[in-house]
Amino acid sequence: MIETERLVIEPPPMGKVQVYDIERVIANEGDFQNRISAIDVPGSGGACHRYQVSKGRNPLCSIKFQEGGIQDFGVNGCQNEDLLAIVIDRLECFQAGPYSCEENREALRLTAEALSWLRYRTSDRVSRGVEGTSKK
Repeated sequence: MIETERLVIEPPPMGKVQVYDIERVIANEGDFQNRISAIDVPGSGGACHRYQVSKGRNPLCSIKFQEGGIQDFGVNGCQNEDLLAIVIDRLECFQAGPYSCEENREALRLTAEALSWLRYRTSDRVSRGVEGTSKK
């Protein structure tokens, strides 16, 4: 079971970084928790760009997403598609190994579908000449 909650907190005083928290509690054997924190303010598109995954006070990894259009700012972070491709690779490996199961198969199918939709969006933006920009 996965529970997700987004905490909304008051805007920070000038010069302070706002921390938006998404806590994901995974009920599993051993009942462990990872905390996923958005560690910047949402950008002009409405989404944050920097996230940290931690276990207690121990950071496990950080993720930095692209900030601004590539044509305007160059490549400066990863894309949603990058993370989905990583998850797809892991699930394919599990399915080819001793951890193959129906749940992984369905998760793989849905993750691949999500990636397909994002790639479709990108190809549409390319055909309209707005890919890599902040234009809608």
